[in-house]
Amino acid sequence: MNTIMLFLHVVGAVGMGIYAIMPFLAGQFRKVSGAAQEGLARGLITGGRIGQFSLVIQLLTGGYLISQLGPDYAVSWMITVLVIFIVIGALTGVVQGPIKRIAAAAKEGQDASSAIGRVRTLSVLILILFLAILWLMQDPWLA
Repeated sequence: MNTIMLFLHVVGAVGMGIYAIMPFLAGQFRKVSGAAQEGLARGLITGGRIGQFSLVIQLLTGGYLISQLGPDYAVSWMITVLVIFIVIGALTGVVQGPIKRIAAAAKEGQDASSAIGRVRTLSVLILILFLAILWLMQDPWLA
């Protein structure tokens, strides 16, 4: 069972990789035309959903692995990781709204500059938090 959970945890980490490339994809919105903007927005919506599903997998499998496998992790480390995961989940939910507005504006031929700026800002924040999680997972605090 531990091997299966560890495998699912790694798969979840790969799924969360969308957050590593999202700022770079969001930067392409200003470079492409309306139809391409709509397609890019739809792709980011799908990628964001995959990332959110992967985040849930990470929380469930990570909780299991901490309780079953690992050494005694510091409570401060567990709280820090949990808070960052919750913030990532919140921001990924928040960023879906502006992405949907970009898709709708592109479909109607309208300007979506403010939504594009918001997506870029939020996706950079998500990337920073994702990198923080990777660092914390690589170097956990032990009690």
